[in-house]
Amino acid sequence: MTILPITVIVLTWNEERNIADCLRSVQDFAGEILVVDSGSTDRTVEIARGFGAVVVEHPFENYSRQRNWALQNLPLHHDWVLHLDADHRVTDKLKNTLQGIFSTALPDDLNGFMVSRRTIFMGKWIRFGGHYPVYHAVLFRKNKGYCEEKRYDQHFKVEGKIQKLHGDIVDIITDSLGRFTERHNRWSTLEAEEIAQGGVPDSDKLVQANAFGNPMQQRRFLKVLYEHMPLFVRPMFYFFIRYFLRLGFLDGRRGLIFHFLQGFWFRFLVDAKVFERKHRAPF
Repeated sequence: MTILPITVIVLTWNEERNIADCLRSVQDFAGEILVVDSGSTDRTVEIARGFGAVVVEHPFENYSRQRNWALQNLPLHHDWVLHLDADHRVTDKLKNTLQGIFSTALPDDLNGFMVSRRTIFMGKWIRFGGHYPVYHAVLFRKNKGYCEEKRYDQHFKVEGKIQKLHGDIVDIITDSLGRFTERHNRWSTLEAEEIAQGGVPDSDKLVQANAFGNPMQQRRFLKVLYEHMPLFVRPMFYFFIRYFLRLGFLDGRRGLIFHFLQGFWFRFLVDAKVFERKHRAPF
């Protein structure tokens, strides 16, 4: 497979169970692999270096700042940057698509590509409930994109033209229900804090909501509609649409667990924490 002018950036923290499969999925085409580690105490750094990755240590504040720090401070030796997490794997179909695209000169006004994520939960591909395909602009030209300064549910915003790619990034989102609920509990706090503070100050730096725009803009449009619904009503409404109208029940028993926890429990928990902040006793 031809090496492409792509720098892959992977964020890690104690990911010894995931990092090898992640790097193995990109090592045959990536021109450069940079791992930004947040002080792992396991074998993450050792494994990453074994794959030829350059490992850089940087304290973790949040995902947005970590990704943007990497873009602004690391010596990126290629014109294109692909952003991954340690639990991501690039599929063969996506690699073949990239090989075809980069085999010819790209238009000067094309600055990014959107790739769909294929969520794997408890060993099952979650295909229904509106959870696939979900596109993210994870591949873009150097200096033409950045991560939104949001505490949760961030997108990459790319300046200029972007287009969709064929092929997926596999996202193995949990190795246990304990870790899944722990992470979502933490993320619910971040989102509730952002809502309580009135959102992101520089909203013009976010992916803009647009019902007729690209898949990320359409998703943001639906999120804005959701945010205008009453607390506690909206999680129930969202779960009903996702599980019944968008056929989430076809994902089986593991799908029921996923859609209920991620589509109802998590969203309800966000609302509960928003409510708590608004009605906290003064003592």
